[in-house]
Amino acid sequence: MNERIKQLAEQAGMVRILNEHAHEYGNGTFENTLYPELEKFAELIVNECTTVIEKNLFQGIGWNTSRAVKRHFGIGEEE
Repeated sequence: MNERIKQLAEQAGMVRILNEHAHEYGNGTFENTLYPELEKFAELIVNECTTVIEKNLFQGIGWNTSRAVKRHFGIGEEE
């Protein structure tokens, strides 16, 4: 798994939560449970972000891409 994805999962508390429930998956630890799913989830988010960024750049409003990505995911203040 990409090291950055793992760091973000740890920052979000997912590693702790998944380790607490790893026995339910039968594998014992986070490292053996949801890595493929977590990596796919992160990949989907990145692809969604790049789509929003490319759309903004295509429309000539690239300077506003960070706000566009946040707005797309409903993060941050509403305008």
